[in-house]
Amino acid sequence: MSKFLRGTMILLAAGLVIRVLGFINRIVIARFIGEEGVGLYMMAFPTLMLVITITQLGLPVAISKNVAEAEARGDSSKVKKILVVSLATTISLSIIFTPALLLLAPLLSETLFTDPRIHLPLLAIAPIVPIVAISSVIRGYFQGKQNMKPAAFSQVLEQVVRITLIAALTKAFLPYGIEYAAAGAMFASVIGELASLIYLLMSFKLKKKFRVRKQFFTFVKTGKSTFKELMSIALPTTGSRMIGSLAWFFEPIVVAHSLAIAGVAAVAATKQYGALTGFAMPLLMLPSFITNSLSVALVPAISEANSKGKMLVIEYRLQQALRFCLLSGGLAAVTLYILSNELMELMYNSSSGTQFIKLMAPFILFHYFQGPLQATLQALNLARAAMINSLIGAIVKTAIIFLLARQAEFGINGVAMGIIVGFVLVTLLHFATILKRISFTFYVRDYIKTFLVMGISAWGGSVLLTKTSQSMSLLLQVIVTAIAISLIYTILSLLFGLIKKEELQRIPWAGRFLAKFAIK
Repeated sequence: MSKFLRGTMILLAAGLVIRVLGFINRIVIARFIGEEGVGLYMMAFPTLMLVITITQLGLPVAISKNVAEAEARGDSSKVKKILVVSLATTISLSIIFTPALLLLAPLLSETLFTDPRIHLPLLAIAPIVPIVAISSVIRGYFQGKQNMKPAAFSQVLEQVVRITLIAALTKAFLPYGIEYAAAGAMFASVIGELASLIYLLMSFKLKKKFRVRKQFFTFVKTGKSTFKELMSIALPTTGSRMIGSLAWFFEPIVVAHSLAIAGVAAVAATKQYGALTGFAMPLLMLPSFITNSLSVALVPAISEANSKGKMLVIEYRLQQALRFCLLSGGLAAVTLYILSNELMELMYNSSSGTQFIKLMAPFILFHYFQGPLQATLQALNLARAAMINSLIGAIVKTAIIFLLARQAEFGINGVAMGIIVGFVLVTLLHFATILKRISFTFYVRDYIKTFLVMGISAWGGSVLLTKTSQSMSLLLQVIVTAIAISLIYTILSLLFGLIKKEELQRIPWAGRFLAKFAIK
């Protein structure tokens, strides 16, 4: 099994565990602090992501790409210099931006968000910035070496620690007010990230072939050319992420003001935004652990192939990733659409997010494609083009949110529609940019077959759901319908030749058995 496939499998397994734990985390939060508390949590979260994006400076992707290239040349001295320069940069930036977040928290909460209760969650999450800054550098180093285990295990550990603490902290602080409970949930994230960093540092100490502290400042002083190499990738990558983070940062601000124009009170707006971003969006993003895993593994794999001029390998890897996203994302979209109301009631004891899932699920495939496409652009030194595409998408998304959400007939649904347009536009722009750089065959027949499989699976799931609505409990109904949809989808995918025999054979343990059912 190639490094790419082995690394992808590790990240997929860890990603699935992380997503499951993440849902447990969100369910705990929702049960303890409700829609309003989730709204406060989600309104503060984009600010954190913006600060982290600035602090990381796009270095994780740049580190992964440059370390992969240095490893291909066998240049261990270059690897150390990349690591030292990256650590010096991120630590310096975190020293600047962590106090800045603490000082600006009152202004952000009272002026921009129109809800002063966001102040405490912002203060609680600030210490996470330097922790994430250092851990992201070490993750980038391991990913560049195509060793995905440390990054995967550290993320699982982070979720376990977070869930362990989140129930206790939210319950302890809830008597003081909803904002204190939201702050407690935020602080649980800080402790989780700290545990993850400690694990990464221990793994790095065991795996490294050099001492980072030895001549650290000498490497920093002589690392000007390395810094420039990193920045040539990191700055455009940061641009893309900065655009996304800025759009996410301004999103709750635009939403709050737009809904206010539409006549929605601040507390109601917070609840509605919490239902969209805290209840519906995490479910819709469930398969993104697959796309994220593929994206992380694609950067070093395509970078290595690109440095050797193997253009056919690049297309093959991208085709693999996109087909995997199409099949897994199609199943997720169908299941979420059919079971939207039941999943909301089962997980959150509320049906508030159902309308958003029904509206967004048919278009969510575009988002699943976006990660691998952006990773390919970064690996092909087209990060600047990816940044421009992201900028266009962010501007259009924000404009549509502002135009629609302030109209009473659209309201919060206008926010969901703006997010959909952003997904579709950026994905199409990324794909168009890749077509300019590499040859790419678009297998229209496979896409038509996949949409047909999705339609039949959705019909079968809908019929079964209707027939079992009176005879089964909610939990059993969800389990039975989800299994039925999955079986129909998988069997049809095998019959239509969408899943290839050689691909099934590569799956550990069960691959040879499953391959017997493949047509070709």
